[in-house]
Amino acid sequence: MDDSFFFSIFEGLPRQGPGDDRCTKKAFELSGLKTKDAEILDIGCGSGMQTIALAGLCGTCMITAVDIYQPFLDDLNERAEKNSLLSRIRTVRASMDALPFEEDRFDLIWAEGSIFIIGIEDGINKWKNYLKPGGKIVFTEAVWFTDTPSPEVETFWQEVYPDIKREDEVCRILESEEFSNIKTFRLPDSAWRDDYYIPLEKKVLELKKQYSGAEENELFDHLMKEIEVFEKYSAEYGYSFFIAEKGEN
Repeated sequence: MDDSFFFSIFEGLPRQGPGDDRCTKKAFELSGLKTKDAEILDIGCGSGMQTIALAGLCGTCMITAVDIYQPFLDDLNERAEKNSLLSRIRTVRASMDALPFEEDRFDLIWAEGSIFIIGIEDGINKWKNYLKPGGKIVFTEAVWFTDTPSPEVETFWQEVYPDIKREDEVCRILESEEFSNIKTFRLPDSAWRDDYYIPLEKKVLELKKQYSGAEENELFDHLMKEIEVFEKYSAEYGYSFFIAEKGEN
C-alpha cells in the first residue's frame, strides 16, 4: 500500500491531527509575535484549519504553508479563497526535512501535529535555521503526562511513536538548541475529539464499507485502536503546545 491511500483517509476532514482554534489562538498570543509584516512558515499544514486561524490572528502577516500531499494544499487553497486570504497564504509542496527556503527568513515557525514525522530533535535542529534571530517556534508534540503509563498505552506508543517524551524532556531539547522563553500548555480532550477523532471515526466506518483488503482493514483497525486508546488513557498522554524563542546570535 502506498502512502497516498493513508493520506486519502484524512482528506475532507477538518483537521489531520489534534487541535482547535482556541488552542491555536492561545499559542499565538503566548508567542508574543509583534512584527507587523511577519513571515510565518506553517510546516505540515494539512488542509490548513490552523493556517486560516493564524491569518486571522495576524492580520498583516504572510503565511507559507507546506505539506507533502497536494490534495491537502488544494483544500487549503479553497479555504483561503473562501476567506479572501489568497493574497496572504501561499502553499508549497515540499518535504519537511528538505525545505526549499533560505536561512533566517521567517519570524515564526508553526507546526501543529507534524514535528513527530521528522522527529523532535531533528525537527528543532533543522527548522531553527529558517528562523530569524529572535524568531519564534511554536509546535505541538505528543508527550507523556505520567512517568508510569499503563502497560496497554505504553505498548501502543512504543509501536506507533517510540520516541514519545515527557514535556520537560522536550523543553530540554529546546534549551540545548539555544531556545529560551519556553512556554507550554496541554491540549484539552475536546481538541482531540471535536475536529479530529469524531470526523475521523465517521470516515473510517464509511471506508470500511468500501474496502475489504487485508492491508486496508489493518490500517482502519489501527486508527480505531488509536481512538479507543485515547478514550481510555487521555489522562496519561496527549499533545502539548511548545512556544519558544530563538537566540539572537
